[in-house]
Amino acid sequence: MYEDFTQERIAKLRELKGWSARDMSLNLGQNDSYINRIENKKALPSLQLLFVICEHFGITPQEFFDEGSIHPERMKGITENLKRLDDRALAHIAGVIEELAKK
Repeated sequence: MYEDFTQERIAKLRELKGWSARDMSLNLGQNDSYINRIENKKALPSLQLLFVICEHFGITPQEFFDEGSIHPERMKGITENLKRLDDRALAHIAGVIEELAKK
């Protein structure tokens, strides 16, 4: 289950960034077909390289494995900003989010 998730998650996050598999492979210091092999289910990254991949996406491993988050990097930024708000502002934002989620 997580094998497919990992490979599909890397592909989805890469596509959201607009990166080619080749460029991402080279940016990670790997051969040019490395990411392609992962996405085509011919390989899995080592744990160490998965950490590097997460760092490359600007997310934590926890955010990588959060199946409910389609845009983990964007969510991370929003969460960081929310932490700085007072209770009144958070209540207002919560109301807006609840209304948007209904649609």
